Amino acid sequence: MGRIFLIELDGRTYRCRFCDSALALAGDVLSRIVKAEKSRSSGGRKPLSAMNFNCGRRRAYLFSNVVNITLGPEEERLMLSGLHTVEDIFCCCCGQILGWKYVIAHDQTQKYKEGKFVLESRWRIVEDVAELFNLDARLGSSDAESP
Repeated sequence: MGRIFLIELDGRTYRCRFCDSALALAGDVLSRIVKAEKSRSSGGRKPLSAMNFNCGRRRAYLFSNVVNITLGPEEERLMLSGLHTVEDIFCCCCGQILGWKYVIAHDQTQKYKEGKFVLESRWRIVEDVAELFNLDARLGSSDAESP
């Protein structure tokens, strides 16, 4: 077995609840972005595909990019939005199933999902809201290197 190299992300991140590995940046959530942009540009009406992005049992988030995962085999899956070819995604550190990746959307109206990732939120994802530190702080006398 090889060594695992994790990618660390800066900023607000979604993390694996079990091992705290970084998975995605908050800015890569497409379900929220689509809702905000579409509702303003269409006079307050949201398209059906952007209303509530849910999987069958729990809330889920659609992401453009996810890191520190491994992919399972491709399989055909009948979902609420139709037939899709998907790959399950797993945390590369602890092996927990996190969601799936859309490989092929068979319905023309669902093509925007191809190549995108779904992370389920219940018991899987933790949003890390870290405090921002002042990086311009001046060194104190005890912080400077000794000559």
